[in-house]
Amino acid sequence: MTNENTLPSTDTAELSGFAALGITGALLKATHTAGFSEPKPIQVQAIPLQLEGRDIFGIAQTGSGKTAAFALPILSKIIGLGTKRRPKTARALILAPTRELAVQIEETIKILAKGAHISTALVLGGVSRFSQVKKIGPGVDVLIATPGRLTDLVREGDLILADTKWLVLDEGDRMLDMGFINDVKRIAKATAPDRQTALFSATMPDEIAELAKGLLKNPVRIEVAPQSTAAAEIVQSVVLARTKQKRQVLSKMLADEAMRSVIVFSRTKHGADRVTKDLARDGFEAAVIHGNKSQNARQKALNDFRDGSVRILVATDIAARGIDVPGISHVVNFDLPDEAESYVHRIGRTGRNGRDGIAITLCDPSENAKLRQVERIIRMKLPVVADHLASPDPQRDPREKAVRHFEPANDREHHGGRRDGRRPGNGDDKQRFGAKPHGERGPKPQGERPAAAKPNGERKPDGFKRFKGNNKRRFGGKRPANRAA
Repeated sequence: MTNENTLPSTDTAELSGFAALGITGALLKATHTAGFSEPKPIQVQAIPLQLEGRDIFGIAQTGSGKTAAFALPILSKIIGLGTKRRPKTARALILAPTRELAVQIEETIKILAKGAHISTALVLGGVSRFSQVKKIGPGVDVLIATPGRLTDLVREGDLILADTKWLVLDEGDRMLDMGFINDVKRIAKATAPDRQTALFSATMPDEIAELAKGLLKNPVRIEVAPQSTAAAEIVQSVVLARTKQKRQVLSKMLADEAMRSVIVFSRTKHGADRVTKDLARDGFEAAVIHGNKSQNARQKALNDFRDGSVRILVATDIAARGIDVPGISHVVNFDLPDEAESYVHRIGRTGRNGRDGIAITLCDPSENAKLRQVERIIRMKLPVVADHLASPDPQRDPREKAVRHFEPANDREHHGGRRDGRRPGNGDDKQRFGAKPHGERGPKPQGERPAAAKPNGERKPDGFKRFKGNNKRRFGGKRPANRAA
């Protein structure tokens, strides 16, 4: 732990577990009932400090218990406030970069708060906006949201953040990666000035450190493991295989019954679809999850994988975080990710909560540079357990139609994955599809609109002022000076 502030000295001779950390009453009982008996290192360090009201800047391995580390102190404080809430408000706000992670966080909070009369709501894209607005209408205790949909609700006046006293940014580096940086800043500015903030992640690039300086007040930095390291319980290895060999190699691996619950990660969305189809042709049923799928389809695939209906889940990096399925035995990297940090999150889907796990990476010679980057951030050289490079490429069945897709390498759901937070397509130098090149636009037509353009009965009366723009107050903008009463 890197922390200039020491934990408060407390007499814990008669207390143990979460009770020693300050969790009491119905919340402590629900925690024990949920199977949370012994707190994990990140929880031991973070919970007492948050109960004191300190801002937290936490770095911990994925799967190390960060959700309970920030949820339990917030729930403890909210229980003491009673059940009276203002309409359209949220006492606590938890921001997550992906829908899957948001769903996972809400499920964990519901388990931890069972019997404590805590209301929660989930705000994310891809599902009915009306039902979300209805849920938060009376006010909620804990709101879990993705920044895009949340920004829309605040802008439209369906949600007021002025009463939000607790703000959590989970997987902050991924939030930055997905271009949510400006949304996060606007959201944070709209919350209560005296809010308590926590930022948690498994990796912490320089850009996130700068973001933390602007959002956190005199934070305590907690680091329970070196950045970008994987859990010691995960056995990692590399299989050398050319791209055309990977399908056959993967099929032979999956024939092993020991691979009872497997996530296969692909670099792109179309690549994930292709892997799923190839597995089906080879006799393996698999579910697939990526950014082109609807939220309902994504949730169904995840539920089928969780309940064991399918033992193979093919996914892009949107599933690298937020999937907490007990008993995942293997993670297979069909492709290496473009960003080495994503490797840590991918393999963190196995080996969770102290269990053993196996991570296997299929590496084409063209991916050697990416493999070196991964080895640098995890601070170890991955052992090569098989080498198929000397073998000839298998012949593809001619009856299988080959379809090539071209797409951006990374699977970004919202803002194109720009690290500077700008939305793609805002540049003035981009030409719209079907538009004339710059400099070739003809002069605007002169004179009045032809009389036939609009029937006489539909002409506007003299003095009518044409409506321009919308008269709603922009989220984060200034109130119009001449707003009508």
